[in-house]
Amino acid sequence: MAALPDSNHRIFLASLRTLLPAFSIIVSEESQRPFECDGLAVYQQLPMVTVIPETLLQVQEVLRLCSEHHVPLVPRGAGTGLCAGAMPHARGVLLVMTKFNQILHIDQHTASATVQPGVRNLALSQAAEPFGLYYAPDPSSQIACTIGGNVAENSGGVHCLKYGLTVNNLLQVTLVTIEGELVTFGGDGLDDTGMDLLSLVAGSEGLLGVVVEVKVKLLPRAPRIQVLMAAFDNVTAAGDAVAALIGQGIIPAGLEMMDHLAIKAAENFVKVGYPTDAQALLICELDGTHAEVEEQLSAVSQCFSDHGAYQIRVANDDKEAAALWQGRKSAFPAVGSISPDYYCMDGTIPRGQVAQVLTRIAELSQQYGLAVANVFHAGDGNLHPLILFDSSIEGQLAQAEGLGGDILTLCVDVGGTITGEHGIGLEKMPQMPYQFGDAELAQFRRLKAAFDPSELLNPGKGIPTLKYCQEYRSLQHA
Repeated sequence: MAALPDSNHRIFLASLRTLLPAFSIIVSEESQRPFECDGLAVYQQLPMVTVIPETLLQVQEVLRLCSEHHVPLVPRGAGTGLCAGAMPHARGVLLVMTKFNQILHIDQHTASATVQPGVRNLALSQAAEPFGLYYAPDPSSQIACTIGGNVAENSGGVHCLKYGLTVNNLLQVTLVTIEGELVTFGGDGLDDTGMDLLSLVAGSEGLLGVVVEVKVKLLPRAPRIQVLMAAFDNVTAAGDAVAALIGQGIIPAGLEMMDHLAIKAAENFVKVGYPTDAQALLICELDGTHAEVEEQLSAVSQCFSDHGAYQIRVANDDKEAAALWQGRKSAFPAVGSISPDYYCMDGTIPRGQVAQVLTRIAELSQQYGLAVANVFHAGDGNLHPLILFDSSIEGQLAQAEGLGGDILTLCVDVGGTITGEHGIGLEKMPQMPYQFGDAELAQFRRLKAAFDPSELLNPGKGIPTLKYCQEYRSLQHA
């Protein structure tokens, strides 16, 4: 896409200033620096202009103006994403939705909430707590990430094993199209007539429209919640324990796994009592009635013991349970404290392949000469390998990207996928033609064209072009 000529650029900015107050438009380089990347900071780009609207009409008018002048637009929430999905376009508008931060309605009787996209994930559960309700999807960044961003990336979290990803907890999403049209998908019920376009919107990464309102399901708090931790002296045993537990028909509310490097980093960071000699740690949360949890607790403990757990610790109270989860929730910043940089990957594999894949990741780590700390949602096979590197050392970023790419293709090779909840963005574009054939990718492009025929919404991300795929195929056959 060609850059706007200077005269058109001036005309566009002048028109923008008629739609928004001056304080909502940021054009200086210094003031736009905080918006140059998302949580994957190795990819950075300043936008042509950043706008922070306050009303729905402003959002619609900005989109109409971009459509009229053929200017790219990238939506952004809190910027906690990890796939460069919110990285700005150099010749485009960055639309920051953080001022849309109101919880519009919580309905205790239908167990639902209607919110604006800038509402923080954790804030929604806190607001629902007086009603005995909560919002189940809980990414590790839930203290900062927003519901609109969760919809865009189809985020999960530690409780997605039992209660599903964002897509499984949506009732209705309202978007603004690139032409400024307001469209709503879904409805008030648990099902809707016609095509399930609501599921299409979940995980659409800002490629189809800008989320302006979301209605979600809320869940009642279980009468009893029990957390336990199991330590293993090798990752294979822990991986086999996960597969065996699910194979018994036991579905915990959450089942997380950390390897030795991640355990040590987390314990040094928050000091919650993790055994630092363990090679693998499982953190399991059970919820339900008192009788149900008691029965499951016995079965889970037995399963872990049968598969070699040398220590099992059951939280005695809410404080101890919170401490066990705090270590897991702090794993990402903890790893950041032991390495100048780290590259967080996101792939999903069949549960039965956990041990095999972790063994292969260890081999790749040796091959590339870069340490890897593994923290992931073991119950649903969503891996988050953290590749440690130092960007100040020439070539190490490229090595980290190469190792990350090999981990993603490994996920595909064992029957998994290149993302579980972080999305494709810019980061995973090279792996899209590896997982999908040309016909599938062409169908993705047709779907985007139905919403955004001029390809102005978040261009260059998520779906590789035909030329990109042809170049990828030619390299594969070279």
